Amino acid sequence: MLVLPISQLPVVLASITSCTNTSNPSLMIAAGLLAKNAAERGLRPPSFVKTSLAPGSRAVTAYLNNAGLLQPLETLGFHVAGYGCMTCIGNSGPLLPEVEQAITENNLTVAAVLSGNRNFEGRVHPLIKANYLASPPLVVAFALAGYMGIDFKTEPIGNDVFLADIFPTEKEIADAVEKSGAFAPETYKKCYADVFQANETWNSIPTQPSKLFAWNSDSTYIQEPPFCTNARAGSVSTPVSPARCLAVLGDSVTTDHISPAGSIKPDSPAGRFLTEAGVVPKDFNSYGSRRGNDKVMTRGTFANIRIRNALAGGKEGGITKFLPTGEVMSIYDATMKYRERSIPLLILAGSEYGTGSSRDWAAKGTALLGVKAVIAKSFERIHRGNLVGMGVLPLEFSHGASAESLNLTGEEEFTLPIVDSNFTPGSVMSVIAAKPVVVNGREMFAETEFQVRVRIDTPVELQYYLNGGILPTVMSTLSKETAKR
Repeated sequence: MLVLPISQLPVVLASITSCTNTSNPSLMIAAGLLAKNAAERGLRPPSFVKTSLAPGSRAVTAYLNNAGLLQPLETLGFHVAGYGCMTCIGNSGPLLPEVEQAITENNLTVAAVLSGNRNFEGRVHPLIKANYLASPPLVVAFALAGYMGIDFKTEPIGNDVFLADIFPTEKEIADAVEKSGAFAPETYKKCYADVFQANETWNSIPTQPSKLFAWNSDSTYIQEPPFCTNARAGSVSTPVSPARCLAVLGDSVTTDHISPAGSIKPDSPAGRFLTEAGVVPKDFNSYGSRRGNDKVMTRGTFANIRIRNALAGGKEGGITKFLPTGEVMSIYDATMKYRERSIPLLILAGSEYGTGSSRDWAAKGTALLGVKAVIAKSFERIHRGNLVGMGVLPLEFSHGASAESLNLTGEEEFTLPIVDSNFTPGSVMSVIAAKPVVVNGREMFAETEFQVRVRIDTPVELQYYLNGGILPTVMSTLSKETAKR
């Protein structure tokens, strides 16, 4: 029977993964020394902790091996699982079946500890709600402890062994780094001397030389993107009306909430699409690995398992209410129904919308879903620019207002008077939200008018937006230059 230390937040995943901290040889050597000392004391992680090692370079494996530290890490379960972005971007793989069953059946909150620099909700593993970033040696320490609540100063890790008993000294780390050749150019030259010849599988892929990429319509990884079809020829003289709200979101909605990078659920729109394309669930890979396929990524937009949309009652997951009928469905399915009716869409959000790693697909997917504008209390800087670059209008509530203070539920019909004559960077726009009400037995529309600031901040951004985004602008410029020749 599996027993988890629930009251102390069990660690079910511990990964030294290829991000910021694993580029520091001293920290990697420290993790290896800690593993060596722990293994010699007979310490092992509890059975419910999944461990992995995913360095960013084969040179890391080489210098750990040179220092005699790769074997101790493997003894504790930290086997090299691969190189590059793995756990940090959601390629953590499944937990033990009995662990996943225990989490699911009891709705448990469990933790992951990783040495990456991303711990957004639902990214590391869909069943792990708490994700903590730590240095490589502390990843090893928490794996041994098996729970987050341990006080390393006063509580033993196991067998009456305290962390201080096995943590390497600075001199031990420095000596091991010197022995490992971690800073020796020869270590890296040896690892990558045959980088273009060593991978026979890669080199055996058939290729056909050509000036243009030969798109394969059957590929589930790479498809020709439709971004340039949104060109507006430098004019936005048509108001967005009547627009409907796709989602009402809170504060600090991250780009991972908007466009998850982690695993793809079989019953999600993206999962169903891949299944219909003949891909079995074990080969789904992740959204991050499928970012070359707009059909997958668009279906994954706003599909984070932890996102909460007030239009869907605040339930977790990428769902919304299709307002014409009141039916609750996936956000992607709703956008397809809105598209059939030629209804433009918008998003209502709180402060710091788009915070986080600001990946390009958070804006690309938003645009491809048919969202014309995002009205938020404030925007993260890079994501705001990315929205403009994809032809999506970022609008900011004026005078400290918000959807809540204006009593907007998201079920209103919105009119955005976007016309060339009053559309300039930083200008103020009046938005009208009309909601049906019944007065004396008659259905009427109650209107709320509020001001927003256009968060197109520069004349260059204005040109991007007027043309439908950066790519249509570039294509238009190239076309004009070619015509002059």
